[in-house]
Amino acid sequence: MTILCVRFQLPPVYEAALPGLLGLLEEFTPVVQALPPDGALADLRGAERYFGRDAVELASVIRVRALARYGVDCAIGAGPGPMLARMALREARPGVTRAVPADAVAEFLAGRPVAALPGVGAATARTLGEYGLDTLGRVAAAPLSTLQRLIGARAGRELRERASGIDRGRVVPNGVSRSLMTERAFSLDELDPGRHRKALLSAAEEIGARLRAVEKVCRTLTLTVRYADRSATTRSRVLKEPTAHSAALTRTAYGMYEALGLQRARVRALVLRAEDLTPADQAAHQLTFDPVDEKARRLEEAADRARARFGPHAVVPGTLAA
Repeated sequence: MTILCVRFQLPPVYEAALPGLLGLLEEFTPVVQALPPDGALADLRGAERYFGRDAVELASVIRVRALARYGVDCAIGAGPGPMLARMALREARPGVTRAVPADAVAEFLAGRPVAALPGVGAATARTLGEYGLDTLGRVAAAPLSTLQRLIGARAGRELRERASGIDRGRVVPNGVSRSLMTERAFSLDELDPGRHRKALLSAAEEIGARLRAVEKVCRTLTLTVRYADRSATTRSRVLKEPTAHSAALTRTAYGMYEALGLQRARVRALVLRAEDLTPADQAAHQLTFDPVDEKARRLEEAADRARARFGPHAVVPGTLAA
């Protein structure tokens, strides 16, 4: 096992701590890939040889250091490749590393549903299920020609390889946080557009607070609406100017939602993602001389100070904008 997938137990607006936690991983290996808002992949092949310990032992050291230095626990999955490490993480919990040994990959995958494989969406899983290919073991045993006929030549070949445990993924070192995402799931499928808008308002304010916490602005905002039948609609919009201003993010989110023209749609969840992040000090802001806008920005600054002092729940989402 040479790849770790680590998820730090960070409150959402404490994402500013992520660079330091990634630095902790880089004490063991330079091959670290950030998975915002709270995770990372680490390739420990060189570290295992250098430290004379396997990945699971190194995971225990990483957990102890994260607790000692930052007061942050973490859940860790370990596997021969990034895909398997990610899947192992789903079964991990704080304090325990879930490991998939190289000689137990087939057993680990066999009984899992097709949808458990990263990259397999609901439509693909439904198509395969109609032909009795509802587990990864059955997909791995199916003739390649059958899979290619059902989902396409390239997709069928890649699916069969991954269901067989062939993980060609790599850990790609990157900078922290090229995107931020937050989700608002409803306890029951929600028909009320008013509740949809309230959830979007809360999500936009959280995204704005998190952007400001890490001193970033976003150029693109993406909205995904997930429905009761497990289908989804995604829309993206490039902002007029890069921003971390919650009011601007809220207006854009509302605009994308209204453009969908949903008619009594049974919505299960709303997902908002800020993309194309850049440092705030490198972004230009056009002055509007609008007293309402300036007041909103001052309120944001006050709310950010309250969160920094009293924690992420010091300001209730939805109280800064309408």
